[in-house]
Amino acid sequence: MGLLVHPASVNKKLNHAVNLFIKSKKFELKALFGPQHGIRGETQDNMIEWEGFLDTHTGLPVFSLYGYTRKPESAMLKDVDVMVIDIQDLGSRYYTFIWTMELCMQACQEANKSIVILDRPNPLGGFTTEGPVLEMSYASFVGQRPLSVRHGMTIGEIGNYFQNEFYPSLDFYVIPLQRWKRKMWFNETGLPWVMPSPNMPTLDTATVYPGMCLLEGTNLSEGRGTTRPFEIFGSPFIEPHKLVNHLKDFKLPGVVFRPMYFKPTFQKHAGKLCGGGQIHVTDRTKLKPFKTGVGILKAMHDLYPEKFIWRQPPYEYETEKMPIDVLAGTDRLRTDIENGEDLDQMEEWWQEQCSQFDKNFRKRYLIYK
Repeated sequence: MGLLVHPASVNKKLNHAVNLFIKSKKFELKALFGPQHGIRGETQDNMIEWEGFLDTHTGLPVFSLYGYTRKPESAMLKDVDVMVIDIQDLGSRYYTFIWTMELCMQACQEANKSIVILDRPNPLGGFTTEGPVLEMSYASFVGQRPLSVRHGMTIGEIGNYFQNEFYPSLDFYVIPLQRWKRKMWFNETGLPWVMPSPNMPTLDTATVYPGMCLLEGTNLSEGRGTTRPFEIFGSPFIEPHKLVNHLKDFKLPGVVFRPMYFKPTFQKHAGKLCGGGQIHVTDRTKLKPFKTGVGILKAMHDLYPEKFIWRQPPYEYETEKMPIDVLAGTDRLRTDIENGEDLDQMEEWWQEQCSQFDKNFRKRYLIYK
């Protein structure tokens, strides 16, 4: 066995998969693989590569899939018959772990190895989809295949989709969840929340992430370097009350914005006083996180057209296309904001894409009711 894991690869008693696999007498664990942020969450910031090493705890080689390669090389798989994937996804297309999973599927099909996915809950449930469906001309490591931003699938279901549509000859298996229902949020599963990446401290963070990750494509702080990343946002040039009053006009459901000041300790605007706001979710069942994130970008562009800036490449190994375009999976979102399009009208086109993708692809590969 080879095992792809990260810090959240634990069971209900917080025993890590690596330790459980080593104790098993049914197979031999030969290698460990780690995605972005490493098998232990070693890299705090995003887009920081890490190198493989020999794990002193187990004596096993650890191969980095977020360094000079993101796809397992044949030499990494030479002692492996089966690649087991046990990673906690976040329910958002940008979260890179599902794309590491896909590259493992690609490598194992080429090397005639098997893939087994140990399925895990989608923290946001599996009942709602939102946001544009990726256009393949904007494929990158934050979206390699057509998928809506909030995809409403488990990693096992996404694996089903990838295998059937793109890797039909792969020897592929999913170990399904027990007792999980599509309407369950993570806190309703009885499982412990372990940060799947360093800036994902709570389920509250994950709840707003499908929209707030869009701020990575701008000069706005998405709250990295604060104790509430992705819930706090802003920039030194923003007057908080002016911004929050503008956001109220959008009548976004399930959310209230609180004007605030903050000073990030690292990443964008580190050490500088920023004006902005904090998202307070009042009803997560009504919340539209992607629309909320777009509303914040639109408000910033409307209020500060000279100071609000789209980030330039490179971003997540994409060196030519605009980061906001690869995040959205299209350039239409950016151009709509630049052209002053109405937020509700913008929502109509991306929700139509969601509906078509649900009907044509997603529903075929769902495992749970």
